[in-house]
Amino acid sequence: MSKKTRKKSSKPAPKSRKTPARKPPVAKTASKTARTAAKKPAAKTSAKPAAKTAGKPARPAAKATVSKPVKAAKSASIQSSHKPTSKKLIKSNQSAPPAPVAGTEMVVGAVAWPFSLPRNGGGHVSLADHAGKKLVLFFYPRADTPGCTREAIDFTRLESAFADAGAAVLGISADTVKAQESFSAKHQLSVPLISDEQHEMLEAYGAWGEKSMYGRSFMGIIRTTVLIGADGRVARIWRNVRVDGHAEEVLAAVQAM
Repeated sequence: MSKKTRKKSSKPAPKSRKTPARKPPVAKTASKTARTAAKKPAAKTSAKPAAKTAGKPARPAAKATVSKPVKAAKSASIQSSHKPTSKKLIKSNQSAPPAPVAGTEMVVGAVAWPFSLPRNGGGHVSLADHAGKKLVLFFYPRADTPGCTREAIDFTRLESAFADAGAAVLGISADTVKAQESFSAKHQLSVPLISDEQHEMLEAYGAWGEKSMYGRSFMGIIRTTVLIGADGRVARIWRNVRVDGHAEEVLAAVQAM
């Protein structure tokens, strides 16, 4: 064998060199398939309907569970706010006491009811203390209130005129002796003020009865004035007195006796 033949036979075939270096066509096909599979929108289409279908039934259920308790709470609060009011109204109407009977027999010409009650400044005042004299009794609802203050001041202002006509003046209410003393000292009242906390004298002279204010009935002192003559009998009665000019009217009645 010659040298040229040996050299040619020792060289590898060109096809055998290039074959291992080439990329197999199968790999390209697999990568294309993977890319195509990644680009497919199958996952998006399948996920969206599932989320929508899952969210739709959940919303109505939440509304039903939340709205019903709120409505029930509102209706319950409205009912509870109206119930106590109606109970209070019914209770106040039922608690209104009946009209009193005691003292309603006091009429002009009747013998004056005897009394002996504590007064401001200490001691007691009685009907017997004024025997043979004219006596004015003015019953007022409460010490140191506007109307009662004006009335007491008016009788104090005219006290000397009553004395000249032969009459004494006494004020009566259900206030305590201490309240009467404060009332007298505050407004410099000279007429004696009697304390009738048990309403004995008030009822006997018809000055205690049923009153009404703002649609509510209650028991209390009815502003009343009684004029007793020197003979011990009732000469004149003023009921539901209006304060303005009342003391002057009583004085005129005393002077006319």
